[in-house]
Amino acid sequence: MSAYPDVKTVDAFKQQPQEYQDAVKKIVRSHAVNELYGAQVFDEPAIALAPTPYAKWLTCRVAMEEYHHHLRFKTLADEIGVQAEDLDTRHKRPLSLFAFPLRTWEEFCVIKMLGDLAEILQVEDLLHCSFVPLRNIARTTTMPEEKFHAQFGKDFCAELVQAPARKVAVQDAVNRFYPYAPEFFGAAGSRNNELYRTYRIKQRKNEEMRADYVSRAQAVLQSLGLESPVTAAAA
Repeated sequence: MSAYPDVKTVDAFKQQPQEYQDAVKKIVRSHAVNELYGAQVFDEPAIALAPTPYAKWLTCRVAMEEYHHHLRFKTLADEIGVQAEDLDTRHKRPLSLFAFPLRTWEEFCVIKMLGDLAEILQVEDLLHCSFVPLRNIARTTTMPEEKFHAQFGKDFCAELVQAPARKVAVQDAVNRFYPYAPEFFGAAGSRNNELYRTYRIKQRKNEEMRADYVSRAQAVLQSLGLESPVTAAAA
């Protein structure tokens, strides 16, 4: 792990090398944009798909927390000088993960189970980030709530697979959504990732995180009696 020292405040951040500042801005901008986009295309629409008042209530909580994640990252982005247009989902390309067309409750539960698991791995790498304000967002807000979201998805999937027809629908959703997930971690040998590790913004290579994700996702699917699709990105 890099020995780059902690940067404890926004004022201290502004005294760091430009390369460091640019690297942190990319991470903060990415989280701000993708948290907002995910809430818009998955979480808020899923409230209408939830089958019971209890499920709707929990889905409302998930949507609220995802919007809150965006606000926490956006506030930090504003403080460190990220331009407003760089935080606009109309101008900034989100992750390919969000191209998945959400139509059913089963799909949403799979998205939470597998998609938020991918987010957990990303946040894990920020828990010891050298930029302390970013680290604090990961520790106090994003990580505990993303764990809840992934467990939400797994718990509802566990209920759904008890009925044979619903299990078929869940497996179909897994088959179609899972190929998007390994791409969440970026390319092997990434120059950006190398910079993140140099400055102790992230801890692991993209390929290491992807391999960890595939292992964890397969374990979750196996625990529910679901098959794990094989993808080129996961290999």
